[in-house]
Amino acid sequence: MHDKLYTDLNKIHRSRHSQDMTGKRSALQDVVTREYTVHLHKRVHGRSFKKRAPWAVKSIVEFARKAMGTSDVRLDPKLNQALWAQGIKSVPHRIRVKLEQYSFSLVTGKRNDEENAKEKLYTYATHVPVTSFKGLQTTVVDAE
Repeated sequence: MHDKLYTDLNKIHRSRHSQDMTGKRSALQDVVTREYTVHLHKRVHGRSFKKRAPWAVKSIVEFARKAMGTSDVRLDPKLNQALWAQGIKSVPHRIRVKLEQYSFSLVTGKRNDEENAKEKLYTYATHVPVTSFKGLQTTVVDAE
């Protein structure tokens, strides 16, 4: 009886965490929208002035890739404008970003798998304007 209870708990644990036998998580079951504060100052520190804004864009893409678990990351033009607003040298110290996962393209209306994409999900990063970064934490945004 103890063994049966143990195996049942194991099944529940595996299904709850949406892991297969290899221990990797499926990003398809983790479709979620989150808001993050990205500390850009530490990411562009030491970078030469004429490369700071392009490096900030690349670092946000890398941050979204790690945070959301998708290799396909797309930036909103408003986010790009917010990064470049103070010029190439003077990137904002922090920026609030909303990372949303989608399984279809907003532009074409087609699903990502119909476009023969390598991944079924992609992450769309948008800018969230805030007055102060004090006390902000990572939040999960409810689907609208």
